[in-house]
Amino acid sequence: MKKIMIAPSVLSADFSRLADEVREVEKAGCDLIHIDVMDGHFVPNLTIGPLVVSAVRKVTKLPLDVHLMIDAPSRYIAEFRKAGADWITIHVEAEKDVRGVLKMIHDSGAKAGLSLRPKTSVESLSPYLSDLDLILVMSVEPGFGGQSFMPDMMRKIESLRPKFKGLISVDGGIDPATAPKAVAAGVDILVAGSAIFGKSDRAQAIAQLRDASKHSS
Repeated sequence: MKKIMIAPSVLSADFSRLADEVREVEKAGCDLIHIDVMDGHFVPNLTIGPLVVSAVRKVTKLPLDVHLMIDAPSRYIAEFRKAGADWITIHVEAEKDVRGVLKMIHDSGAKAGLSLRPKTSVESLSPYLSDLDLILVMSVEPGFGGQSFMPDMMRKIESLRPKFKGLISVDGGIDPATAPKAVAAGVDILVAGSAIFGKSDRAQAIAQLRDASKHSS
């Protein structure tokens, strides 16, 4: 059985003690740190920028998985890479020259990803599959944490898995109850916010997700 990677989403962390929060989940055994960047235009929420990514970079050696939910992300690829992003994921709707931006990400030294919102078709990614290291399937409407898992999104993962050799990640409503559905569909990475940062014992929360992912059949 392949190892399922766990990526705590700092959107659900306590930002007043963010450094401690990141160190805690790293010590608890997660595999990477997921950072959501929102501009208030592409999605209806405003979050962090490169300065926070840089601050997180200083306190962990784990890969930083930066999800840019912003318009024209090409303007900021260099900044987020300089801040410490190891993986940079954009949305197909956010740029006219998607392939050009993916090349920009690769040229910066980062791994490149595309994300699928619930209303975005799998077919929209087809021209770019060979350019991608990661596909991020949103199982909620992006913008805010704590939403309910949308099980219909697992069909997208099932459709992508046979034709995509890279990593597939899922984000939105992931917890021990929904993780098995995602793993059964074919994901490699479980992004979880409140299911980890909303618990007092982060090691136990991560262990519960790992255990749940073993019961996907």
